[in-house]
Amino acid sequence: MKQIRFLLLSFLSLAVGASTLSAQVFLYEIEEYTPTVYMIAKGKSECENTRRNVTDDFADTHRCGFQQSPNPQFIFTSHDNRFALGIGGMVNLRTSYDFKGAMGNIDFIPYDIPMKHNYANRQRVMMDASTSRLFIKAVIKSDLLGRVLIYSDMDFRGGGEFSYIPRLRSAYLNFKGFTIGRDVTTFCDLEAAPTTIDFQGPNAYNFAFNEMIRYEHSFLRNHLSVGAALEMPSVNGTYGEHFSPIYQRVPDVIAYVQYAWGENRSSHIRASGVVRDMYLHNNLTGENTTQLGWGVQLSGHIDFSHWVDLYMNGVYGEGITPYIQDLSGSPYDFGFNPENPTEMQTMPMWGWQAAAQINLFPGQAWLAGGYSEVHLEKHNGYLSSDQYRKGQYLFVNAFCKATQNLTFALEYLHGTRENMDGAKSHANRISIMAQYNF
Repeated sequence: MKQIRFLLLSFLSLAVGASTLSAQVFLYEIEEYTPTVYMIAKGKSECENTRRNVTDDFADTHRCGFQQSPNPQFIFTSHDNRFALGIGGMVNLRTSYDFKGAMGNIDFIPYDIPMKHNYANRQRVMMDASTSRLFIKAVIKSDLLGRVLIYSDMDFRGGGEFSYIPRLRSAYLNFKGFTIGRDVTTFCDLEAAPTTIDFQGPNAYNFAFNEMIRYEHSFLRNHLSVGAALEMPSVNGTYGEHFSPIYQRVPDVIAYVQYAWGENRSSHIRASGVVRDMYLHNNLTGENTTQLGWGVQLSGHIDFSHWVDLYMNGVYGEGITPYIQDLSGSPYDFGFNPENPTEMQTMPMWGWQAAAQINLFPGQAWLAGGYSEVHLEKHNGYLSSDQYRKGQYLFVNAFCKATQNLTFALEYLHGTRENMDGAKSHANRISIMAQYNF
């Protein structure tokens, strides 16, 4: 009861603090996106035209989906609209209470659920502001390249738990369908998962950042889209005594095809694939060797009606731990064959998630819930009985936008970890969130 009273008091404190915020006054209004625009202009008509054009540029280049930043509220532009720079961010505070199992992580990751509960990990209260964010977005009109987009953002999760060291999330250049820099992996379908307070999201999802060169193109009035990318590889395996890690030499190759339909192409289904050539050193032969990893995914978002949105993704592959949320960073891309330790093999793995969102007041208040699970398959007896076999992730949440920029949310999470020997452990979390965009 003490913990419940603490959470209630925290929520009330956030609500009272929010009431003291002064209302945002917009100088110009166009549809739903209404930034404040600063410029040097010769006359009123020129000022109005420039303001309208730069607002359209930022609205047209806005990307929706999981953990995507809102468009900036403040834009600086030249009078001819050839260069515009937006600056924005958000302040995000999450307060969480773990009960009947507390994991040693500020995010809710079933892989990290402790298998033995004791007095130390039975309960936990956390307050975290590390997901607060700053970003810049520039739109440049180039005679040679057309409309050029430059985007970069950072949060404060660069040094581990509660360190609040700035961390680069993304930094990329986009023009004529090319994306060059650091961005969310091409294997991730940004609109295939709903919004969660939990920063990690469903454990079968694949939200991660990679350095890349990507090309995308749309056909048939944007109904059909394709994309392909070369991305920086990240390899984690179990090497044993006869193999050693070395620098990677071949980028991951990722491609997708997507079909969209409905009003404003609001519904879609996407098929994605990844191929990996993972290098390691054979200590016995003194030569380098490789393991082939591959994965396929089907994902989508269906705007079922004005009131209901559906989300899903399913993924299967071998040696693709960076592309499954729960397994990212785990040593399961490949492992040695216990019957022949001089032989390496990739590990099969798969997962899926499905969720629904009910729009009580579209764009203002909604309820969402979903289920996700990940499986790691035992291959030729490689995995021991105490290693990870399966993770489950269940969530229910409610979001409410008190103003255009201020959002409150409440969420319940339940997770399960199961090992190869069938042993299970559980964890539960209740979270509240307050976020202000600027």
